[in-house]
Amino acid sequence: MHFIGVLTLALWTADVVALPAGLVARNGPLLTEGSTVGYEVAARAQPGADPPRAKPAPTSHTISQSVSPSDTDAVTSILQTAAPNTGHSMAKQDKIRGVNLGGWLVLEKWMTPDVFQGPFANAMDQWTFDEIQGSAEALEEHWSTFITEKDIAQLASWGINTLRIPIGYWAYNHTTGAPYKSGADKYLDQALQWSRTHKLRVLIDLHGVPGSQNGFDNSGQAGKALWQQGDNMRGANVALEQIAAKYGSQDYADVVWGIQLVNEPISWSDPVNPQKTHEWAQSTFRQLQSSQPSAYKIIMHDAFETTKKWEDLGKELNANSTSDPAFWIDTHLYQNQVDEDSKLNQEQHIEKACKWATTHLLPNTPQVPVIVGEFSAQTNVCVNPDGTSIAGKQCSTQGCQCSVEDMAKWRQPMKDATTKFLEAELDTFEGNAAGWFLWSYKAPGTWGLANLMDHGILGKTVTNRKFPGQCQQYSAA
Repeated sequence: MHFIGVLTLALWTADVVALPAGLVARNGPLLTEGSTVGYEVAARAQPGADPPRAKPAPTSHTISQSVSPSDTDAVTSILQTAAPNTGHSMAKQDKIRGVNLGGWLVLEKWMTPDVFQGPFANAMDQWTFDEIQGSAEALEEHWSTFITEKDIAQLASWGINTLRIPIGYWAYNHTTGAPYKSGADKYLDQALQWSRTHKLRVLIDLHGVPGSQNGFDNSGQAGKALWQQGDNMRGANVALEQIAAKYGSQDYADVVWGIQLVNEPISWSDPVNPQKTHEWAQSTFRQLQSSQPSAYKIIMHDAFETTKKWEDLGKELNANSTSDPAFWIDTHLYQNQVDEDSKLNQEQHIEKACKWATTHLLPNTPQVPVIVGEFSAQTNVCVNPDGTSIAGKQCSTQGCQCSVEDMAKWRQPMKDATTKFLEAELDTFEGNAAGWFLWSYKAPGTWGLANLMDHGILGKTVTNRKFPGQCQQYSAA
């Protein structure tokens, strides 16, 4: 294990899309004084309200690189100590225990600030990064080193059985005139081979589409959500058709578990029409099913409308399934992105996570499987030496620690509070959904699975539980 060091990110200020009340999107930690590295793109705001602005973060976090460039001896060593991983067969009853490889094939500045150095310091997203001279070479360096076979072997040893790999449309559709550099698909292919070797399955996630589906930087282009304008939706389909034609074939049937149509399309804010999103998902599902019949799953994000809004469409699309349902819903659940969540202590965060079973999942609708495609262990709380917690990012009690502090300095009460919350999330998702994908593998602080494992927040594998049964007291609520 080694670290790339403590990185301090000088953050920019930019207009972003406002979220309606109660909805959150992952785009880095929410920032206020004392926040973790990142920037705010999700805030509690009514449609049409002034968008939130990012604020500089005065603190820094270590990003654990856990594994460095591929090394045959190191991979062998990891495998010798690895827990058995049966993910390759993915039997019907297997729960998906996954992680995102975020910040790799689609850049997000808050996740990989070291990539945005020198001539790229003012770039805000993949679009503005790729416009800069020398970006092709910089991307090749990042792609070839950020994720290697050692990483895949390490993930398998931790009990991960599925990877969600974000990739942009520009890896497959080069006709839009955008400045994006091609070549990411080569590294996806390599990741699929490594996953096959180490018995993991893969969800290929179309993380960015023409025009941007949300106006967030995670789509490749921050600004406005224009994916429903002009030929943009057709441009997304061109990319999906190529992805399905290649990875939906029998050559990849043993490793490609699913294809996600689009990540986090917003369902509010002109000119987005939620009904058009539903119609596009329906027609695209049927198009891919008819052109490339296969056992792979087709996943659609709930567009921040909640899974309930997609239940009827899911039942319709899965009505003729002869075995496992083919259409799945993805939902993203965070508790660190809106002001209301920052008013909760850790016990209240845990209660909220347990109650997601009925508020955000569909445990009684097996014909419409739900996966939690993104979530994190991050909450904004402080923990006293006796284990009690308070909401917020600062405290005055002697010995109190806050979650925004460097994880390397955390004492056991802060670690245990984080473990309790994360285990409650995992138990909720495994008991009431088809599985989960943590965001992300490598990221600052508690956003990174590598950090969580390095600092003992989880046990040797993701199935270990230090605090089992936390949600039982809420099961009848």
